[in-house]
Parts: sequence; structure tokens; C-alpha cells
Amino acid sequence: MTPIMIGDTDILGVVDVQPTFMPGGELPVAGGDAVVPVINRLLAGPFRHAFATQDWHPPGHISFASAHGRAPFTEITLPYGPQTLWPDHALQGSPNAALHPGLDQARIETIVRKGFHPAIDSYSTFFENDHATTTGLDGWLRNRGFRRLFLAGLATDFCVAWSAEDAARLGYETYVIEDACRGIGLPTPDGRTTMDAARERLRAAGVRVISTADLG
Repeated sequence: MTPIMIGDTDILGVVDVQPTFMPGGELPVAGGDAVVPVINRLLAGPFRHAFATQDWHPPGHISFASAHGRAPFTEITLPYGPQTLWPDHALQGSPNAALHPGLDQARIETIVRKGFHPAIDSYSTFFENDHATTTGLDGWLRNRGFRRLFLAGLATDFCVAWSAEDAARLGYETYVIEDACRGIGLPTPDGRTTMDAARERLRAAGVRVISTADLG
């Protein structure tokens, strides 16, 4: 495969690289901390531009299982659609909601906070989970002239995948850097996992799944 060369209209999206999603955090993704050195190598070159996102929930957020008296990881239906209920996590202002202290932020040009509306969750970096309320990221990227979007971070099957699907729908050439991500892999009713479903949706959306070795 010919290496993918990175230029000035390409940007790395660093999705939810926060201690809350890492071992010892409130909603740990297995091996989540392993993405930090991989992303730092990408930020040191070849990428000259990057943005980051933070999950940023108020207490009692509608996505918290504790807000409904239900067990974490169960699914309910809310006015905007199906919602997985999570342990309380990414609480605004808490140390675990900050970007990971080991993350090199020198090339991170903007930080988008999502999930701060109490009555709606937000996985995608572009839209809340109603698929209508925007985060403003699309306008920022277009004003800066970025055309190709490369995504890394946590978790592959939720915030990374939803972001990639929305980016492709919005017209960006979109890539997920698989070895710079980690997934949750919840079981689904059809006997698969959320990782299987995410890969299928990404293929259908035209998102390319690559590794760091594919980058020039």
C-alpha cells in the first residue's frame, strides 16, 4: 500500500483521551491508556494540526444509569432514541474529565466539549445524539480549510465511530487509525459486539480503517 502522506489540509482528531475512560477511571476501556504514546507519536509528526474532544457531563446526566435507578450498560429509549446507560463519568471539572496529563497538546488547536447538555448524550464530535444539535466542529474545520479527517482515541465503537460516520456524511474524507484507538465491545442482541457493528457501519459509510504504519 502506498503510504498516506499528511499535508496542511489534514487534521488529527483526538477523541476523549481522558483518564475517566482509562484503567482506574469511572468508565474504563481496556488498554485505553495505551493510546496516549501512539497519539503522541502522531502529534510529533506527521500531523501538524489536531483538535481534541472532551466528554463533559454535569452531575445527574441523562446517560448515567444512576439517574434512572438502572444497572450500567442497560439500554433505554429516550426522546432522541436508544440510549446506553453508563456509570457516572467525565464529571465536569473533575481530574478524570481533563485531557490525559501525558497527552502532548502542543499541536491541539481547539478542544470541543460534548455531553454537557443534561438531557441529551453526545458521542459524535459533530452532533449530539439527536443527530441535529451541532457542536460547531464542522464550521471550525471548514473555516480552517481541512478536508481529510483522521480519528484516534476512545472508544472505537462509540465516540470514534459515531464521529467518523458523521464526518463522512458531512463530506470529509475520513479515516480511523485503529491502533491509536481502543474499543469497549459490549454484546449486542444478535450475538455480536458493538465493535462488530461499528466496523460494519464504518465500511458502509465509506470510512477507511488504517493503522499508523499506513501513514507517510
